[in-house]
Amino acid sequence: MKSWARHLPAVLGVALLIGAIYVVQREFRHLRLQDIGEALEAIPVHSLVFSFVWTILSYFILTFYDRLGTIYAGHKVSYGRVAFASFCAFSLSHNLGFAAVSGAAVRYRLYAHWGLTPLQIGKTVAFCSLTFGLGGMVLGGAILFVEPRSIPFFGQHLPKIALYGAGALLWAIVLGYVTLSRVFGRMKVFGHDIELPGWRMAIVQVLLATVDVAVTATIFYALLPHAPGLTWLIFLGVYVASYTAGLAANLPGGIGVFDTAMLFGLEPYISAPHIVGAIVVFRLYYYVIPLFLAGSLFAGNEILLRGGGLLRHVGRLPPVQAIGRWSEPDFAVTAATGAVGLCGVLMLCLGVLAPQADFSWIDPDYGALASQAGQFVPSLIGAGLVVMAIGLSHRVNLAWGLTILLLVMGAAFAATQDNRLWVVGVLVLTTLLLAPFRACFYRHAHLMTGPLQPGSVLTLAVLAVCLLSLAASRSQTHLLHNNAFWAVVISRELPNSVRLAVGIAVFLGLIAIWLLLRPGRVHYLPWDSNARQLLLGLSARPGLSAPNEADGLLMGESARAAIPFRRCGPVLLGLGDPAGDETDRVSAIWRLRDLAQQEGLDAAVWCAGPELLKVYGDLGLTALPLGPDGLPMPESEGDTPAADQYLVCVAERDLDRLLPVLPKLAQGLRPGVRVPA
Repeated sequence: MKSWARHLPAVLGVALLIGAIYVVQREFRHLRLQDIGEALEAIPVHSLVFSFVWTILSYFILTFYDRLGTIYAGHKVSYGRVAFASFCAFSLSHNLGFAAVSGAAVRYRLYAHWGLTPLQIGKTVAFCSLTFGLGGMVLGGAILFVEPRSIPFFGQHLPKIALYGAGALLWAIVLGYVTLSRVFGRMKVFGHDIELPGWRMAIVQVLLATVDVAVTATIFYALLPHAPGLTWLIFLGVYVASYTAGLAANLPGGIGVFDTAMLFGLEPYISAPHIVGAIVVFRLYYYVIPLFLAGSLFAGNEILLRGGGLLRHVGRLPPVQAIGRWSEPDFAVTAATGAVGLCGVLMLCLGVLAPQADFSWIDPDYGALASQAGQFVPSLIGAGLVVMAIGLSHRVNLAWGLTILLLVMGAAFAATQDNRLWVVGVLVLTTLLLAPFRACFYRHAHLMTGPLQPGSVLTLAVLAVCLLSLAASRSQTHLLHNNAFWAVVISRELPNSVRLAVGIAVFLGLIAIWLLLRPGRVHYLPWDSNARQLLLGLSARPGLSAPNEADGLLMGESARAAIPFRRCGPVLLGLGDPAGDETDRVSAIWRLRDLAQQEGLDAAVWCAGPELLKVYGDLGLTALPLGPDGLPMPESEGDTPAADQYLVCVAERDLDRLLPVLPKLAQGLRPGVRVPA
């Protein structure tokens, strides 16, 4: 159950995306690209200026999330610094999804440099995440009482009493939060002691979040033409419901789901082209422009932090390698994953706005091939890119190569169609973004680990059969106006047997690709004298000891680095940093995380050195400095104390579990300690 639960967010996101595509195809099948262009031109200049100003105001309000968060954490940071951290974190999380994770990575990087301890940073991140949801609850509750019918789909199909009950529940949650802050001050949640902010700060949280959601909705509302019956409050109901659906989908920027919900909710008041035009400008203002600004600022900050030595070092490298060295690996991987996912959704949805193809300027043979492919092959490329984005998030090297290939193929097909040069530009730009970071994807795919297994052979056979089935179906599907594979499945113009065959072939094919692409199953060596000697032989620092006791030795992807580990209840605890080749140590850390997931445990590392803390941060682990006794130092209100070794773990869940174990470990010879002469 625990293993299946990890996949629920992804399953929900896919389900919502499929539903979104279906709704767009059914409700807006006659939407044309030309109509959207005319709607964009019809937006008044004063509306564009007004929305831009409200966008600046929205991000200004967001800076106070971090301002209050650092005060709550007990380490007040200057407004200029929190504004910088807030803008970078929220711009990244808005665009790339997984807001709590992607925003946390940026905050950990910046606040650690400014002297906050790991637990203080964790408190700040939790405070910002909680504040972000309070405003939606307040406004959502108000709308469910005042304008319950404005909620897309549910408002028309659920009884009012159910909507009133949902609104009362949202308000009860907010009121309960403020009451707990006033009465108790701290509480236990799942066995963890959580300190709540004071009741005055809790009230400020609620007010701040409410104003933020209202201002952000106004950015979009200002871009819409006047429509009888569409009041700001009704629009707010549509916006809050759509934004919530986008967050639940766990997709980059809620792409597809948020847009479809807005289309569905506003369709009774405004024509579809005007809605899509407003969506395009809203995403440009609130998502795209801030992302590029934040990315540039964050990259510049990293270069300044590392000093002139970095610039001198990369100056001796080829341009592509230099770009890869300039960027933080987690930022690069996250940005590339989000961009590839967006490209996949874009290729999937192109058929909704499919203009007539124009192949007059293309080579006749290639033009004939592209004409036969229609939207069918591009939609398959889009589905493949979505799967590749998942592989990229796991840092699989095969996913990197296949993604480059699919992006190039998608650009080649898009170039054959009229008014699609912007699509070509997006795909080429994403290719250039991804290409320099080959070194960030260092994990071998299941297909590439060891000899070819019978299971892999069967999976390859299933994939081949699926591709042949799709090719055979082309004789009956190529005449459809929109013959994307998902349009074929829901089309009523084709026999049920063809629709079913295409749906099953695509579904099984994507599963087969993931089974071949996923990181290989992790195996480890038993801890014995041979494993001990192997670990000592891999160490680059002679005279360092191996732990006295361990449950096994885990090798890196290239078997040139290794890390011993012990099972400590629900935690798989690595004993020291991996020893061995620098290029393989990072993969050993990721394999430790994979082994922990295989066994349903949390990964942690005791006595980790400072040089690999960034990698542990990529895994969502908090670094706690260790004292000379091998135990975590007590929290201080000043800067993080300097330490040679750290405990990295999921602090909010596993620190209490590990504290009783660490003294027993410290009684033996600690890993990484030089043996006395």
